Amino acid sequence: MTTGRLLSALTGLGLALAVTTQASANEEEQFITLASTTSTEQSGLFEAILPQFEEKTGIEVRVVAVGTGQAFELARRGDADSLLVHDTTGEKAFVEEGYATERQPVMYNDFVLIGPADDPADIANAESVEDAFSRIADTEAPFASRGDDSGTNRAELRLWEAAGVEPGGEWYRELGSGMGPTLNTAAGMDAYVMSDRATWVAFDNRQDLDILFDGDEALFNQYGSLLLSEERHPDLKHDLAQQWHEWLISEAGQQAIAEYELDGEQLFFPNADAD
Repeated sequence: MTTGRLLSALTGLGLALAVTTQASANEEEQFITLASTTSTEQSGLFEAILPQFEEKTGIEVRVVAVGTGQAFELARRGDADSLLVHDTTGEKAFVEEGYATERQPVMYNDFVLIGPADDPADIANAESVEDAFSRIADTEAPFASRGDDSGTNRAELRLWEAAGVEPGGEWYRELGSGMGPTLNTAAGMDAYVMSDRATWVAFDNRQDLDILFDGDEALFNQYGSLLLSEERHPDLKHDLAQQWHEWLISEAGQQAIAEYELDGEQLFFPNADAD
C-alpha cells in the first residue's frame, strides 16, 4: 500500500471511529436525573411507571430520592434535570424565583396521622387535624417528626402553626430522616407520626401503629412537576426533561399513575381527578 493510500485509510478509520464514538456518547446521554421525594420512591411508584416511560421514549430516569427541601436545593445548583416534589407553596416560589419556568400538578393523595392503637391523646375523636395536633401537644404524647425539610415535614409544621402550637421538649423528636426510617422510629417508640398515605401502605414494620386520623381537607397532598430554567442552567438536559414532564401529565402518564396499586389499594390519584 502506498503512503497516500495508507494515510487515506487511516483518515477514513479515524472518521469512522469518531462517528461511532459520538453515536455511543449520544446513546449514553439518553437519561435524566430526577430529584424527587422519598415518598414517590419508597412507595414503589417509580418502579411501576418509569419502565413505561423509558420504553416509549428510550430515556432513562435516574431518581435521587430526598426530602423536598433537598430536592429544591439540588435543582438550584443544577445537579438535577427535573424536579417532582410535593410542596405547592415552595414549588410556586421556585418558579417565581426564576429557577423553573413551569409547574404542573401531576397527582395527589393525602397525609394521615398515625399512632399507637391505644391512642393516649385520643386523636381518633378529634374534630379537625388542628384539634388532633393540639391533643398530642396537650398530653405531651411522643411525636416523631421527620425534621428534614421534606414536603411532609413542611406540611406538618404548618399544621402545628395552625393549631397554635410550637412543638418542642422531650415529647417532640426531630429525626432528620426520610419517611420510612421515621415510621420505623415511631413504631419502636409508640409515637404519633404524620405520613403520606402511600409510604404508610408500603410500610411493613407497623408493630402497634395504626391510622388514627385522616380525611381533613388540610391533609391534601399534591405533587407537582417542574421544568427547570434553561437560562439558569443551560447545560441541563432540558429537551429530555420536557419529554418526561409532558409524559407525566399526558393521558398515558396519568393512566400509569392511576393503575399503580399496592395490596389492592391505589396510592396516587391523577391530577385530572382533582378537578
